[in-house]
Amino acid sequence: MRVLVVDDDFMVAKVHSGYVARTPGFTVAGVAHTGAEALRAARELHPDLVLLDIYLPDVDGLSVLRQLRADPATQDIDVLIITAARDVETVRGALRGGALHYLIKPFSSSALQAQLAEFATLRRKLHRLAQRSTAGQEDVDAVFGARTPKALPKGLTEQTAELVRQALQAHPDGLSASECAGVTDLSRPSARRYLEHFVAAGRAEVRLRYGGTGRPERQYHWRG
Repeated sequence: MRVLVVDDDFMVAKVHSGYVARTPGFTVAGVAHTGAEALRAARELHPDLVLLDIYLPDVDGLSVLRQLRADPATQDIDVLIITAARDVETVRGALRGGALHYLIKPFSSSALQAQLAEFATLRRKLHRLAQRSTAGQEDVDAVFGARTPKALPKGLTEQTAELVRQALQAHPDGLSASECAGVTDLSRPSARRYLEHFVAAGRAEVRLRYGGTGRPERQYHWRG
């Protein structure tokens, strides 16, 4: 997926572009340093996603967001706000303007890459939904749930969560906690904590696997 990076600071734009380029499945379509450049690049390049700063030298990012939504040529481009702005009015404006999420600077590469992964998941779900004539509540919940990634509980890390996510996605038939531990080199209790977190967040589901004897085993399946 193609990303337009918008930031008035040339070095920050370069750093964020590096984060995007290192995320599998994503590429930098272009970079802009002003609101006017951002609008022009969006119309010419038509990226899948815009990483949009709020503090720009000519117009603020919320104005750019509103103009993107008002233009038929760019209204379908998704926007992720990346900014140092912490005031509630700006956050509210981003939400009402249709931004997917709001990252406050400074943030780590893993924080941005987690948002990009959520965006990719959302796009896949929307693509599958587009193949149908109607949507059920479960379908709608799955789409809207993908827009608000849950914060990790205390003691869990984004890096390990990503490792467990990749393991589940690589095994569509599902993994038990023990199997996940073997794939990821985690302890079984640690693997189970991450798996249960994904279930609670609605990103994985549990199915019971029955063997010959004893209690059924919990098997985890990625829902993305």
